[in-house]
Amino acid sequence: MEDDDFISKTRRKRQMTELQVAGAALVKLSREQLDRLDIPERLREAVLECKGFTKHEAIRRQIQYIGRLMRDYDAGPIVAQLSAIEAPSKRQTALLHAAERWRTEMMSDPDAVLRFAHEVPGADPRRLRQLIDAARKEKALDRAPKNFRELFHMVNALLQDHARRHP
Repeated sequence: MEDDDFISKTRRKRQMTELQVAGAALVKLSREQLDRLDIPERLREAVLECKGFTKHEAIRRQIQYIGRLMRDYDAGPIVAQLSAIEAPSKRQTALLHAAERWRTEMMSDPDAVLRFAHEVPGADPRRLRQLIDAARKEKALDRAPKNFRELFHMVNALLQDHARRHP
């Protein structure tokens, strides 16, 4: 046995576990997402079969089998496709956080509206100021934050649109 081909038992087990985790991620996908993936037919059938199981042990065994099937194929492209599916949700979260930051900044700093309008073309500074004033009045009168939410939705929609146009 050559040293170049040697893979320790620990490393082999770690690789098998990683394949099982990828298989479990495949099982969690919706049927539509699964149909969009470029995966071998045997693997697709095993994943769909696992979706029909309800018993924990049956699901565990099927995920092990899916991991075993993935050993026969190059798992790199499959894992890359899974990452691509999860990536937009991380981007969405980042955009939501940005919208929250902008809203908070606009509520505390009057000049933030102009900075936002400069950074995000298509933003209506007059409408933003109206919402900010109304949200401040709501807060002062201790009312439900209707305009505060509307401000967030408007900022979020503008950021989402800007992100789609400039990926």
